[in-house]
Amino acid sequence: MGKVTGFLEIDRQDRKYAPAADRIRNYNEFVIPLSEEGVKNQAARCMNCGIPFCHNGCPVNNQIPDWNDLVYLGDWEEASRNLHSTNNFPEFTGRVCPAPCEASCTLNLEDAPVTIKTIECAIVDKAWENGWIKPESYREKTGKKIAIIGGGPAGLAAAQQLARAGHNVHLFERNARAGGLLRYGIPDFKMEKHLIDRRVAQMEAEGVTFHYGTHIGVTQDAQQIVDSFDAVLLTGGSEKPRDLPVPGRELAGVHFAMEFLPQQNRRVSKEPPLDNHPILATAKHVVVIGGGDTGSDCIGTSNRQGALSVTQLEVMPQPPEKENKLLTWPNWPLKMRTSSSHMEGAERDFSVLTKSFSGENGEVKKLHCVKVDAAMKEIPGSEFELKADLVLLAMGFVHPVHDGMLKSLGINLDGRGNVNANVMNYKTNAEKIFSAGDMRRGQSLVVWAIREGRQAARAVDEYLMGESTLPR
Repeated sequence: MGKVTGFLEIDRQDRKYAPAADRIRNYNEFVIPLSEEGVKNQAARCMNCGIPFCHNGCPVNNQIPDWNDLVYLGDWEEASRNLHSTNNFPEFTGRVCPAPCEASCTLNLEDAPVTIKTIECAIVDKAWENGWIKPESYREKTGKKIAIIGGGPAGLAAAQQLARAGHNVHLFERNARAGGLLRYGIPDFKMEKHLIDRRVAQMEAEGVTFHYGTHIGVTQDAQQIVDSFDAVLLTGGSEKPRDLPVPGRELAGVHFAMEFLPQQNRRVSKEPPLDNHPILATAKHVVVIGGGDTGSDCIGTSNRQGALSVTQLEVMPQPPEKENKLLTWPNWPLKMRTSSSHMEGAERDFSVLTKSFSGENGEVKKLHCVKVDAAMKEIPGSEFELKADLVLLAMGFVHPVHDGMLKSLGINLDGRGNVNANVMNYKTNAEKIFSAGDMRRGQSLVVWAIREGRQAARAVDEYLMGESTLPR
């Protein structure tokens, strides 16, 4: 643990943001780190809980009290080793994970959890600065060839683990660079992409071969890949967006969020666009439909592009400002969450159902909406209209894309349309084919993707070698 009386003496202090007026002028990260002494003080607040409930909230099983204590004692290098023993990419989770561990922290009963996410990020950033993170290998080469299809966090985590176990790993990614939603969905102001690039360089040094611009099942035959490798792991993500099939959906200016966000990320990275039809919020009234993280990312990006106004609509009722801890702790609570993008300027409205779009000359100009009650029934007389030049649909993803790879390989799906594989061996119905991450579990968090990638890597290793030294 940290200091014995730390949580009694030291108040919670977290990272601050650069002023909104400054940060919306660019796409750089704007979180201001704590000083080294500040991080040590925050680590000192970790209690000797007996049962560390933060473990309840952490999907990758981070040994949170252990590295809090190491930071408090000043042993940052050992803290980094401990952190990396459970999490391949803590600089990703330290930036974009919603920190369910903090919701589970015992001190959260008093609304002052340990700043676990901030400490995690500080550890890995210091490790990179000091050159402690180097290419690794666990054992001699096995001669086994493994194909991983999908370069998001699940695929990356699995690839790194399997390469370190001595296998010949080939990762196939349909985009020009690896990262999945981390690269093409999450804006640079939340996570700059050089963080992914240096991990890719580390993995290349560890023996992972990356194949970009290769869309398995579309530009390359999927069965040919299966026949050429000893095992195949599918980590293609959940990419089928939830649509809004209402009158006027066909109007120009109504787009999925994942048509809008990747364009800006490619601009920032100076990557060539995939088409010549830019979707921009500049000088437009923007309406974002969907109240989650993707909707929040659309708000931040629209403000940086110079939108005239941004409105976010959510069909669910407005959640309470504060949860009832005695009912929810240590689980992730439903409560009102205001992101950094909301702080930059956006109107938010809840319990709103969009009935239709209307426009002029084939372009969207208005939304026609109605208020709904808790049972999702329309409230008579509550109809209203919203001006809109750009509508972004950010209502989540329903399942992976079925056409192409999954259909051609005859992969069985579960009742929700995800790949049917359990969390014990991650096997699909097809011989030597495994699946992990959002493609298997449905849309989720980066930390869950890393967990599933690591566990699937162990399952593949056991399948090929009969046993495995990789952690679950």
